[in-house]
Amino acid sequence: MSLEINLELSDDDLVHFKDALRQAQETARTRDPATIVADAHKILEQTRDQHLPSFIRERLDEVGPMIAMAEDVGFELSADERERVYASLLYLADPVDFIPDTVPVLGFLDDAIMIDLCVEELRHELEAYSDFAEWREEEAQRRGVDPSKLGVQRMEWADARRIEIMQRMRRRRNESYASGNWNPTLFRVR
Repeated sequence: MSLEINLELSDDDLVHFKDALRQAQETARTRDPATIVADAHKILEQTRDQHLPSFIRERLDEVGPMIAMAEDVGFELSADERERVYASLLYLADPVDFIPDTVPVLGFLDDAIMIDLCVEELRHELEAYSDFAEWREEEAQRRGVDPSKLGVQRMEWADARRIEIMQRMRRRRNESYASGNWNPTLFRVR
């Protein structure tokens, strides 16, 4: 038997989490980024074999891509983006949060909520990073090299995506012309 519990956080409730994230951002500015990432790795490792509710486990699984994005020098996060990622990881790794992590079953509930909020805030960066990592893997295979030794940067990925989009646009235009569906709308012949 399973039990479904839905939480609805009001704007007032979310203020607590926003304040905590703001405080984590301030703290992250004074902490060593490598230590923040190492502490987040530690939390994931410590919880790997713990029996946690699936709601919490699913959220903890979303932290891995945040860590990878923060560590990936090729992706070149801006200072602001990096700061937001470090703040998210710092909150997770901080054992003194709204619900202490040592409380059985519910200890990571506040962390899971914060992870959801952070993943939503970082959604575009995480989607871009996922695309970048996938492209880098394909590029490494195409070149026959180890992806970790490829050394591509985000600008190369962005250029490749720009070229891909332009090629798709031209191909669609040519297909439209070839099918006879082209009907000029920008100008008319009288």
